[in-house]
Amino acid sequence: MLRTTPRLTAAQLALSLRRAGGDVFTTRRLILALKTAIAAGVAWFFAPLVPFADAEYSYYAPLGVLVSMYPTVADSARAGVQSLIGLALGIAIGFGGLAVVAAGAPGIVGVALVVLVGVAIGGIRALGIGRDWVALAGLFVLLLSKNDPDDFSSSYLATMAFGVLVGVVANFVLVPPLYLQSARDRLSELRAAVVSALDRAADSAGKREPDATSLREDGDALAEMAIAVAADVDEASRSERANIRARGVGGVHDENAQRWWGLERATYLARDLLDVLAQHDHLDERHGDVARLEAALRRVAELLATPPADEEMNDRVDAAWHAIDAYAASLPGGDEAADPHDQPGLWVAATLARITDISRRVSDALA
Repeated sequence: MLRTTPRLTAAQLALSLRRAGGDVFTTRRLILALKTAIAAGVAWFFAPLVPFADAEYSYYAPLGVLVSMYPTVADSARAGVQSLIGLALGIAIGFGGLAVVAAGAPGIVGVALVVLVGVAIGGIRALGIGRDWVALAGLFVLLLSKNDPDDFSSSYLATMAFGVLVGVVANFVLVPPLYLQSARDRLSELRAAVVSALDRAADSAGKREPDATSLREDGDALAEMAIAVAADVDEASRSERANIRARGVGGVHDENAQRWWGLERATYLARDLLDVLAQHDHLDERHGDVARLEAALRRVAELLATPPADEEMNDRVDAAWHAIDAYAASLPGGDEAADPHDQPGLWVAATLARITDISRRVSDALA
């Protein structure tokens, strides 16, 4: 039987393991874990003092902390509120289930109805993370409230609310997370990845026989990395909200936003360029002068590798334009092309020009 799945190399296997492990041992994750542990302990200790709550249900306070402890203060507050709304809806559904059972219906019918209504209401997207708590809270009220559903429900909601409050306060006070520098580093990593992909495309162009598999793998890797970086930049922006450490960092925020604007577009264009080159096993007259194409790819890669507002930026912009113009001059004209609608070289030149213009605009904005 033919093998259809290539064996993983040692490097690919190591990369897969790192991705599977995620950020378990990163500083930011360990700090979050420590803050959550402290908050859970505090919530457990003081839960018996919560008004309108029975001390018997103090264990719900640490659960409230877990519900609300997110990487950013804003996310913590939003998740906490959404969870409490979901709990309140679930408790109401649980009371409905109790009423059905009290009216003489079998317990199995009460459970089924609570789950049915809870899961259906959990489809409301506005509830956010609270969607997961509607059916669960309803079941808790129906199955755990024993003979005193009012006391259980009030204790459940009040103790969870106390835990949520402790979690949000802990996230606000104990080293409130600010991920602007992390986002800046991730943007630099994405820029380096795009530069490397263009350099490898230049290598392929110089050989006249593009490695389609390698080019497509580079394009897929850029797409995956761009999605991850977009999430990191968004998280960094959210981490500024309600954060006492965010004072005076507006410059970093603006720089990240401008760099992401340019890199998002440059990454998309680079992926398109790689795809165009990967469509042909051999570069022919439609691609123009191969040496000039390689030079244009190198100059644009050097431009992208230059940090915004660097003193060499203007020289590298000019070098990129000259290389692109020289390459474009080698392309067949409209009258010379066998098929005017099949001119990949024109697309490559236009794409390189677009990347160059974007790089210039970002540099000008940050100068």
